[in-house]
Amino acid sequence: MEGNRTIPWNVAHWLNRPPSVDIDGDDLIVSTADRSDFWRRTSYGFIHDNGHALLAALPLGTAIEVTYEADFEALFDQAGIMVRVDERTWVKAGVEFSDGVPQLGAVATREFSDWSLAPAPEWIRRPITVRASRSGDALTIRAHKGDGQWQLVRVTPLAPDVVANAGPFCCSPTRRGLVVRFTRFVRGAADASLHAEGPGV
Repeated sequence: MEGNRTIPWNVAHWLNRPPSVDIDGDDLIVSTADRSDFWRRTSYGFIHDNGHALLAALPLGTAIEVTYEADFEALFDQAGIMVRVDERTWVKAGVEFSDGVPQLGAVATREFSDWSLAPAPEWIRRPITVRASRSGDALTIRAHKGDGQWQLVRVTPLAPDVVANAGPFCCSPTRRGLVVRFTRFVRGAADASLHAEGPGV
């Protein structure tokens, strides 16, 4: 992402600070609370809004990238990036452990949560980067493992006039103690094109 600037961990603000937060060199290491999650209503009927997210401003025309590593072991262990307007309007995207394998996917929520997943077994125990790019009336989510190619994860509406924040998130809906090492948190220019290819997307 061209012209990116690192967002210091202590400049962003926590939504539901995890029970354990440590700085190791330039990395942020967090451990999740018991049965932490983000979800609204669909299929399950409940509202959970106690997952952990470290958020900074995502103005129109910008993108935020997060890189992290985690050992996903328990059902629904998850980490990645969250884009949040309020408790009824948000997107989370990254890797989630479901059906016995890591899955690459996203939950887009506008009062009701809308979930999509695709198996990604080769993404386990690899550095994962997720980018949220805001342009016009859309939010575009892309991700890659290691130094691999970007994959399009989701394109979803986001009104150009709303105030949104974004940053790393994690939660563990069936246990406590998912440990996630976040190694990168940067802001840069929004993607030049929805269908552009390569690292300069």
